[in-house]
Amino acid sequence: MRHSMKWAALMVAGTAMMVACNSENKGEYQEISEGLSYMVEQSNPNGQQVQEGDVLVGEMTVKFEDSVIYDTKGNVKRLVTANPGWEGKVGEGLLKMHVGEIATFALDADVLASYLNNDQMPTNYKPGSGQKFYYQINLQDIVTRDEILQEQNNWVENMRQMEQEEPEDLQNYITENKITAKPTADGIYIVVKKQGKGPKVTIGKEVTVNYTGRLLDGTIFDSSVESDARSGEVYDSRRKYEPFTFKIGIAEVIAGWDKGLLNQNVGTVLQLVIPSKEAYGSRGFGDVIPPYSPLVFDIEIISVK
Repeated sequence: MRHSMKWAALMVAGTAMMVACNSENKGEYQEISEGLSYMVEQSNPNGQQVQEGDVLVGEMTVKFEDSVIYDTKGNVKRLVTANPGWEGKVGEGLLKMHVGEIATFALDADVLASYLNNDQMPTNYKPGSGQKFYYQINLQDIVTRDEILQEQNNWVENMRQMEQEEPEDLQNYITENKITAKPTADGIYIVVKKQGKGPKVTIGKEVTVNYTGRLLDGTIFDSSVESDARSGEVYDSRRKYEPFTFKIGIAEVIAGWDKGLLNQNVGTVLQLVIPSKEAYGSRGFGDVIPPYSPLVFDIEIISVK
C-alpha cells in the first residue's frame, strides 16, 4: 500500500527530530575550556569533521563518575545535533570530532549543575567535590545540516501527499469491500453485522467491548482478542488479551469510537471505518499507525453500565 510504504521511509527521516583529534593527544585528556576536557581513544584526523548543526551518528555512553546513566553501545543511531550549548558545554567538544574517531569528554559536574535544576542531577551529586560526567562517543557517520534540512523538506512534502491520497485510499477500500453503508456527517462508515437487543450506549456510560483494529491494508495494530492478535506482526505473544472498558463521550478513546458506538445496543457486532480526522490525524500513532491513516475496527459491544 502506498501509504504504508511512504511511512516506512518517513520514519527514517523522522528520527532526526532528536577533536581536531590529533594522534599526539591520544590517551591523554586535553582541556577544551574551563571544566571541559577530552581524550582521544581512536584518532582519524582525515575523516569528515563535525560542523555546527550536523547530527552525529554512532554510539554513546554517558557516565556520572563510575555509574552508567545512558548507553547505546551496540546500537548505532543518531545521537545528538552538534550544538555548542549541548549538555552545558560538551557541544564545544563535538565540533572537534571527525568521523571514525572515539573520544571521551569529561565535564565538571558543577558546570552541568549550573544549567540544570537540582532534581535533574544525580542523587549522589555533591557540589564542589570535583565529580565529573564522562561522555564517550564513537562517531561513525555524520548527517549534515543541509541533509537534515532536505529531510525536513521531504517530510513536509510527503505528509502533504499522504493527506491528499487519504480520500482515494479510503474510497478504494469502501469499493473493494463492497460496503454499502452511507457515511455519517463525520465521514464514519458504520457497518452493523449483528444487531444487538441490549441497552443502548449513551454518553457517560461505561462500555466494555472486544475489538480488533486494522489499517486499510489489513495490518492489525491492536486487538483485545488473542486469536486475532496472533495474526498481527506487531503483537507481543506474552500480552494478556481481555475486553476493553471505557466511558463513552469523554474523550477516553478516539472520536470515531465515541461517535460510531453511540446509541448502539449491547450485543451488536459492527465494523467502523474511520477517517483519520476522527482517529489519529496528521500525527499518527508511534511507528504503528502512519499519519492520515483511516482505521478499520471490528467491535462487539459486550456490556453497558
